[in-house]
Amino acid sequence: MIPAFQKDDALLADMAAASLDEDTLHVWWLGQSGFLVQWAGERLLFDPYLSDSLTEKYAATDKPHVRMTERCIDPGRLTGISRVTASHVHTDHLDGATLVPLAEANPGFRLYLPHPVIPEAQNRLGDAAVTYCGTGDRDKYFEGKWEIRGVIAKHNEVIRDEDENCHCTGFLVRCGPFTIYHSGDTLWHDDIVSIARQFSCDLMLLPINGNRPERRVAGNLNGTEAAALAKVGEARLVVPCHYDMFKFNTETPDEFVSACERLEQPCRVMRCGERLEMKKAE
Repeated sequence: MIPAFQKDDALLADMAAASLDEDTLHVWWLGQSGFLVQWAGERLLFDPYLSDSLTEKYAATDKPHVRMTERCIDPGRLTGISRVTASHVHTDHLDGATLVPLAEANPGFRLYLPHPVIPEAQNRLGDAAVTYCGTGDRDKYFEGKWEIRGVIAKHNEVIRDEDENCHCTGFLVRCGPFTIYHSGDTLWHDDIVSIARQFSCDLMLLPINGNRPERRVAGNLNGTEAAALAKVGEARLVVPCHYDMFKFNTETPDEFVSACERLEQPCRVMRCGERLEMKKAE
């Protein structure tokens, strides 16, 4: 089991110690595609998976989800969360065992998720105190100095419902002077490239586990593709995710780091529970 960089009380203490000024962005990787973002004292969670629900669900099957990295925090201990994303219906992105205790600790948080996924989310969360915010590639939410908009995602195809709402989405988040792109699960798509070029993100959070049909799950960008997407989008920094969680569906960040070095794309490989701090661009 890969140990967390910091966890439990130490992780909470690090979050509490983070500065509250508007010129600093704080980001913690919580494992898989989960990140906690803090800016000016407000917190957003991207796609948290903080349980063993998938390990338990698939334990007696031919596709066991053997956990690789220890959990860094019980979701019920996270407080001050006002915004959470769930990029699609897969449980490592929309996990009732994570979101229900999170709602108990943060009643009424706004859950941004694709429109077609809302009924399943309501089924998984039951009567949890959550405000559902349908988010597709045509939706924008403005909340004070925060802006959240959906971005198309291809996992493995772009699937839309009868109202043309995507079943999978990424998120472009602006908080004060910072712009963050979290792709959710996706392959390369020209519309994502266009959005990336348009917004020149300070931070991109991209999957690197690749697309291998033998795994029998929908795939993602590989390390080279993630580095290239960050480069064409002129990202100030790119951080890889969606690896080191399940043994059957992972990659090392080596290819990603090598590609970033070739492309002269700034990157940062994080450990679970580690904090990234960014200052406002000059």
